[in-house]
Amino acid sequence: MKYLYLVLTLISVSTFAQKVQNVRINLKDQNTKAPISGATVFIKNTQLAGIADEKGHAIIENVPLGRHEIEITSVGFTKLILKELILENAKEIILDLEMQASSKTLEQVVITAATPNMSNAITSINTITFEQIMRFPVTFFDPARLVFSFAGVANTNDQANGMAIRGNTPESMQWKLEGVEIVNPNHLSNAGTFSDQPTQTGGGTNILSAQMLGHMNFLTGAFPSEYGNTLAGVMDMTYRVGNNKKFQHTAQIGLIGVDLSSEGPLNKAKGSSYLFNYRYSFTGLLGLMGIDFGGESIKFQDLAFNFNFPTRRMGTFMIFGMGGNSSNEYVPNSDEKFWESEKDFNNIDFYSRMGVVGLKHNIKFSEKWNLKTVLANSGLENLRDAYKTDPAFNISYTYQARNIVGFSSIVSGNLNKLFALKTGVNINHYFNEFNFQNSGDSFYSFDGLMVQPFVRITNNERRRFSYNVGLVLPHYTLSEKTYLEPRLGLAYALTSKFELKASYGLHSYESSNQNAFALPYRPVRAHHFNLGYQYQLSENQELYGEVFYQNLFNTPVSNNQYLSVLNGYENTVVELSTDASNLNNQGRNYGIELNYRKYLSKGLFALINTTIYKAEFLAFDKKYYQTRFSGNHIVNLTIGKEWTKSPGKFIGLNTRIAWLGGFRNYEILEAASIVSKSTIYNYAKPLIEKNPDYFRPDLRVYFKKSKDKFSRTISIDIQNFTGQKNLAYQYYDAFLEKITPKYQLGMIPMLNYRIEF
Repeated sequence: MKYLYLVLTLISVSTFAQKVQNVRINLKDQNTKAPISGATVFIKNTQLAGIADEKGHAIIENVPLGRHEIEITSVGFTKLILKELILENAKEIILDLEMQASSKTLEQVVITAATPNMSNAITSINTITFEQIMRFPVTFFDPARLVFSFAGVANTNDQANGMAIRGNTPESMQWKLEGVEIVNPNHLSNAGTFSDQPTQTGGGTNILSAQMLGHMNFLTGAFPSEYGNTLAGVMDMTYRVGNNKKFQHTAQIGLIGVDLSSEGPLNKAKGSSYLFNYRYSFTGLLGLMGIDFGGESIKFQDLAFNFNFPTRRMGTFMIFGMGGNSSNEYVPNSDEKFWESEKDFNNIDFYSRMGVVGLKHNIKFSEKWNLKTVLANSGLENLRDAYKTDPAFNISYTYQARNIVGFSSIVSGNLNKLFALKTGVNINHYFNEFNFQNSGDSFYSFDGLMVQPFVRITNNERRRFSYNVGLVLPHYTLSEKTYLEPRLGLAYALTSKFELKASYGLHSYESSNQNAFALPYRPVRAHHFNLGYQYQLSENQELYGEVFYQNLFNTPVSNNQYLSVLNGYENTVVELSTDASNLNNQGRNYGIELNYRKYLSKGLFALINTTIYKAEFLAFDKKYYQTRFSGNHIVNLTIGKEWTKSPGKFIGLNTRIAWLGGFRNYEILEAASIVSKSTIYNYAKPLIEKNPDYFRPDLRVYFKKSKDKFSRTISIDIQNFTGQKNLAYQYYDAFLEKITPKYQLGMIPMLNYRIEF
C-alpha cells in the first residue's frame, strides 16, 4: 500500500511540475533604450515575483499555466499593467518592454500582452498582439483582418484584407516592417476587386505569418513625425526575437494552409537566436491531390526568418526577411451549357511574388543615447493573363512590378531632465514598372527618391500634461517637391482616470500606381485634426473616443467629370491619366469614433465601437460629393467568453458582428456597355448609387489544452455564419447581357488544429 501511495505521490508531483512555465521580461528605458535594473515584476493573484538584473532581464520560474496579469514597477518609471497574457506548457512568455520615466509613482499604463505604444502617438493608435489575432473571430491569423474590429476601419471586400480608413482610399495606407516602408506584403492582391487587377495595399492574406510578429502599432491619423508618405493609416510591424534559451516549435494545419514554425538559440552563451516560419496553402495541397474547386486553383506559400545576434560592444544585429508567391488560375467548363457568367469567357492566370530582406542594427553609444539603423529591400511582381475562349473578346494582359529600398537611421535619448529627443532620417527609393493594359510589349517605368529627415521632442517624464512635438521635411524627387510638415500631440490628465487628447499633423503622399506616370504629379496632402478622450471605468474597462477631421488638398481630379483620386484608382486609370493636379480641388473626411473596451478578465472580454463619418471630394463644379468609400457608419461588436476547466485547459466562444454603411458607385451606362461588351461607367454624374448596408456575424470556438510536452489548440471560425448576402458591386455581364450584382462571400467555415512543443 505504501508503494502505491509513493507512486501516486510521484505522479502528482510530476503532474504539478508539468503545469508550470517561465515568464521572461526584458526592460528598457523608452527614450534611451538603457536597461532598467532593479524593476519588480509581479504576477498578480500569485506570490510570484522577480527582480530585473543589471541587463534589465527578469525571470519568474514555475508560473502556473493559464491567464495572467503582470505588474511591473520601478522607481522613477511609470507602472505597467500587462493584461490578456496566456501561459501554456509548450512556450515561455518572453516580453521585450519599454518603460517611460515618471515623476509620479502612482501613474500606470495598461497595455495588452507584448504591445506597448512604442511610437509615442497620443491619438489614433491601436496596438495588436499575437494573442488577439489568435482569439478574435475570423482573423485567419492575419493582423490586417484584426483591425476590422477597430473603429474607423471598413473592409473593402470579404475576400481580402484591404481597408478603407476613415473614408480614405485603401491605396493611401502604408505597410512598415522594422521601421521601413515595404511593398504590399499580401498574397493574391487581386482578391475581391471588381477589375480583378492587383491592389497596392491589400490581398487575400498577409505573407508574414502571425507566428513571426512582435509588437504592432496600427495608426489611423495625425501620425508622429517618423511616419511619412501616407494619408490614411500605417500598419507598423516588427519581428519578435526567437527564444535564446530553449527550442520551441509550432505546427498548424487548417483550411487556410499548413504552418510550420521553429525558434531557438544559435549560441546560448552569446544570446543569439533564430526564428523562422514556412506556410503552404491547404487549397494548393488539395489541388496537388487532384481535388477540383470548380475550375479554380488557388495556391500560395511563404517563408519568413529572423536571426538575432547580440554582441558585447557592437550592439545587436538582426537579419530578417520574408518572401512568398501566390497564384489564382481559373479554367471554365469546356461545355458552354454550364457557363453562368462573363467570367466563363476567360481562362485567367494570376501570378504574384513578393519578398523582403533586411538588416537592423541597435547600439547604445552612451548612457543617454541609442542609435537604430535599418536597411531593407522589398519587391513584388504581379502578372495577370486572361485568354478569351470567345474570339469576339480581346486578350487582356497586365504586368506590375514595384521595388522599395528603404533606409532608416534614428537617434533617441534624453536631452535633459525635461526633454526627450528622437531624430533621424528615412530614405526610400521607389521603382515602378507597368505595361499598358491589353498590350504585352509596351512597358513604362518610373522611379523616385523620398528623403525625409525628422525631429521629435517629447516630455522626458510622464506627467499630467504630456506632449509630442515634431517636424518632418519630406523631399520627393519624382515631383521635385519639398514640404515642411509640423506634427503635434497633446494629452492632459484631468484626473487619474480621465484624460483629454488632441493631435495635429500635416501629411503628404505620392502615388506609385499608373496615375503617377502622368507627370508632373504633385503629392496629395492633408491636414489631420483629432480631439479625443479616455476614461478608465475600472481596472479592466475603459471608454475612449475621437472626433477627427481631414482636409485633403492637391488632389488630381477631372476638369469635366466627377473623378478624383479620393474615389480610388481601380477603374479610373485611363480617365485620370490626362488630368492635371489642381490645388483648388480638395477633399474632406470627418466623423466621430466611440469605443468601449473590456479587457479579458474573469473569462469575459468585449470591444464595442461605432463610427459616424463622411468622406467627400470637391468636384469641378465646386460642390462636395461623397466618395466611393463614404459608408457613413461603422458598427463593430466583438465579445467573448472563455472558460478555464483546469490549469492550461480553456474553452472559448467569441463572436464579432459588423454593420457597415454600403460603399458608393458610379451609374453604369447599360446601352454603352452592351455596345462595348464591358462595363462603362457614367462619370458625368457623381457616385449616386449606394450599396445596401453590409451586415456580417462571425463566430470562433476554440479549445486549448496543455499536455505533458506540448500544447494544442483546436478551433473553428465561421465567417458570416448566417449566410448574409452582401452586395460587393454591380457590373455589366457580357454573357448574361445585363447589369449583374456581384455578392460578397457567404458562410465560410475554417477548421484549424495547432500544436506547440
